[in-house]
Amino acid sequence: MKKLLIIVALGLCSYGAFAQNVDLRRKIEVTGIAEKEVTPDIINVTISLQEYLDGKKKTTINQLENQLESAVKSAGIAKEDFTISNVSAWNNTLQKKKNPDFLASKQYSIRFHDLNKFNAILSQVDPKGIQSTYVESYDYSKMPQLKQELKIQALLAAKEKATYLLNSINEKVGRPIDITENDNSSFPSPRPMYMAKAVNLNAAPDDSDIDIKPIKLSFQVQAIFEIAQ
Repeated sequence: MKKLLIIVALGLCSYGAFAQNVDLRRKIEVTGIAEKEVTPDIINVTISLQEYLDGKKKTTINQLENQLESAVKSAGIAKEDFTISNVSAWNNTLQKKKNPDFLASKQYSIRFHDLNKFNAILSQVDPKGIQSTYVESYDYSKMPQLKQELKIQALLAAKEKATYLLNSINEKVGRPIDITENDNSSFPSPRPMYMAKAVNLNAAPDDSDIDIKPIKLSFQVQAIFEIAQ
């Protein structure tokens, strides 16, 4: 009999503990979404230069680099926005000794805030020495602030949804129980860029006609609100 009472007592204790862990609050779960499209105002571009031979005359990577540096400076690009991103054996003495016709190359990264300067820069560089150009990445200068605003808007949208849903059944929204956010933003994919017609050093550069796709920022907030008593 004592054993039976002990088993019953343990069972009641276990049930009581389980009941304490079960959330018996009345609640509602909703989703809020906030979206906005912005045009990138930071465009990171990679320009590849390579030495070339014109008959027996070689245009060296140093000559091409000097042209590019001068063009970047004339365009008003800040020093920190112009860097060397990759070097392809341009200073490999052994390689040059084995092959005098070896053509060295370098890659440069330029951060543009005005893409119209792209054509102005390329127009001052020997077009035969430009191997390739492409957009490496995009960004928006006020991204942190904009993300914060959209997250707040998404949360407010979730609360508004919970409010009108509960109002329809004569209930009221209480305090939030749980909030989860998801970033569903999409950035335009990097892609090649081609030289404009103004590659002649004596020609005036045209405005860039490159279509920059907008960045779509999208935030989703899943929120659980308590239903007020």
